[in-house]
Amino acid sequence: MKKAMVVGMVMFFALIAVGLSFAATGGKLSLKAGDEVYVCGCGEGCPCMTMSMKEGKCTCGKDLVKAKVTRVEGDMAYVMVNGKEQGFKTVGKYMCSCGETCPCKTISQNPGKCSCGKELKAVN
Repeated sequence: MKKAMVVGMVMFFALIAVGLSFAATGGKLSLKAGDEVYVCGCGEGCPCMTMSMKEGKCTCGKDLVKAKVTRVEGDMAYVMVNGKEQGFKTVGKYMCSCGETCPCKTISQNPGKCSCGKELKAVN
């Protein structure tokens, strides 16, 4: 019983630490070339620049499209969208409010809903 309680406490604190680490990143997605992500497919002119690790809708209301990261330079990830390379900021002004337990890790430059359906929260 005591051992189970200790294991439970360790897991609890580990989950808190992981959740805080995503929050501490200020809504930054850590990506590398070859990673698959879902991005806004509107093109360069769309201001939302939504990125997610899960399919869903952009904050602009359109479906996110699956894309592969071709390169990462600083706080920009470049992906192929509709046959063209497009850059997306890896640091969002808004991020998923679910915390680390949510697999979507949605970030956007505009407010709205994340791909899991919850409201995005402003990054401080």
